[in-house]
Order: sequence, then C-alpha cells, then structure tokens
Amino acid sequence: MSSDLSASARRVQETLQKHGLDCQVVELPNSTRTAPEAAAAVGCHVAQIVKSLVFRGRHTDRPILVVASGANRVNERRLGELAGEPAEKASADFVRERTGFAIGGVPPLGHAEPLLTFIDEDLLQYDEIWAAAGTPHAVFCLTPQQLTQITKGEVTRIT
Repeated sequence: MSSDLSASARRVQETLQKHGLDCQVVELPNSTRTAPEAAAAVGCHVAQIVKSLVFRGRHTDRPILVVASGANRVNERRLGELAGEPAEKASADFVRERTGFAIGGVPPLGHAEPLLTFIDEDLLQYDEIWAAAGTPHAVFCLTPQQLTQITKGEVTRIT
C-alpha cells in the first residue's frame, strides 16, 4: 500500500485488503468526480464506471446505496419498491455522516455504517469495472464478482 495515498483513499485501500482483494487504489491528477470524468481518466467506457449513489429512506431515514453503471440513471420509484419505502437522493451532509465520504468520492465499501445495497445488473457484463476510492481523484479497478462480494448487495435492475 502506498503511503502517498490521501487518508480517505488509504482507508479504502485498507478495506480492500481486509476483504482479501488485490485491488490497487490510484490517485489521479484529473478529477474522477463524475462518471464521464472517471472514464476519461482511466480509459474505459462510461458504463464501466461504478457510481456509488446514496439515497435516504423517507420513512426510516436509513441510507440506501445504489452501485450503478455510469451510463445509467437510477429509477427512484423502482428503488423505493426494492427498499420497501420511498427513497430520495441524500444530501451531501447525510452522505458524509452515514458513509464517512464526500459526494464525488464515495466508494462501494468501507462505509461508516452498514448500508442497504443494490447493485446495477448492467455492471455484470464487464470483465473489469472502476469505482471511486474515497476522493474525487482516487479510483480502483475490480471485477463485478468482487464488487458483489465486497458489498453483499442485491444484484437487480435499477433503471
């Protein structure tokens, strides 16, 4: 593990290692905050970017994580059906408080608390995918199988 990583990126790297994954977090000079920026930075298709989007359950206030393909928009009505309650996009403060990360760098793992997680089935068609690693400049490459393993999320249609 590189000691050159920022604190948030290092925390993601350590979490990957705890899961037994040989994925390497890299911090890039260009922004990876959005799916198109991340795809351009790593040289892949936008659909191979893992967007970790946090929603809030309207009744329970629980955090709901959707790990979506960068090419897809989350259907909030569908998400509400999956979660068993209406869901809405979470505020930046809610995201930071419940995950420990800021919007634009939320990884699919290593959160401050367990999150109800749904994985976009479209991600499973790729050999490799790229996810945020704690900052808007950090990413790591993994397989869809590794993503499923580390998140323990339900693979489903999210569009």
